[in-house]
Amino acid sequence: METYNQDIATETPDILVDLEPQLEQAGAGKRLANYLIDIISFYIFVFALGMLSAVVSDNAGAFFDDMDSNPLLSRLISLALYGCYMGLVEMLFKGKSLGKLITQTRAVNEDGSQISGSTAFLRGLSRAVPFDAFSALGSPPHPWHDRWNRTYVIDEKRSVLSY
Repeated sequence: METYNQDIATETPDILVDLEPQLEQAGAGKRLANYLIDIISFYIFVFALGMLSAVVSDNAGAFFDDMDSNPLLSRLISLALYGCYMGLVEMLFKGKSLGKLITQTRAVNEDGSQISGSTAFLRGLSRAVPFDAFSALGSPPHPWHDRWNRTYVIDEKRSVLSY
């Protein structure tokens, strides 16, 4: 009986070692695909939101006319909305967006744990920083919004997560 308990005790640490996360960052191709899919889904969302506001409010046309006359304001509002949209999507879907769902990738903390809602939202807002997309150039890509929030986008097929 004692031998049996010792065997179990010696096997248990091996099981725990196997559960340690092993992260493989998503490659540049998947990150680019994520970005393109997410930006398209964002513009579809904004278009639908604009159509809804035009139907509900008579003043929506004046707002969009003001944005057309000031392209800098339009770009800044678009960046802020994109950041909020991505943060909200990743918060609701635990590190996933439509692009990440399709490419089977996920945003996680550096230790492999699931990102919190606040981290997801901060990642989204960090995307609003001009030239953030250019910071993803390199291999493996590690853009500012990942570095500043201590997160990675991982390939789910090639990574082992603890949750």
